Amino acid sequence: MHHIAIICSDYAISKTFYTEKLGLSIVREVYREARDSYKLDLALGEHYIIELFSFPNPPTRPSRPEACGLRHLAFQVKNMEETVRQLATVNIDSEPIRIDEFTGKKFTFIADPDDLPIEFYEI
Repeated sequence: MHHIAIICSDYAISKTFYTEKLGLSIVREVYREARDSYKLDLALGEHYIIELFSFPNPPTRPSRPEACGLRHLAFQVKNMEETVRQLATVNIDSEPIRIDEFTGKKFTFIADPDDLPIEFYEI
């Protein structure tokens, strides 16, 4: 996989969420005047993973109830309890930790500022 594209409703809020709260680093930030749109390329460590876009007045996409299309993003973590503690320090609430019935692994979900589900899955 090369990257995932996300369209946000409030660029400043989403930029802060993905960089300052989740800790992704900025690779490149471009304002595209013809589209009145920002494009923010984000990396996790050395891996370019997310393109964050802003557009004027984007329509909302349902997250709940679950709809067709992209369901969620998932990040692997080494320690679920520590991840949940780190999220709490930046005021991100997570769902209760659950156990995958097929793998026995721990996982939880949070939501980004536009209610896009983000999963954390213990490896």
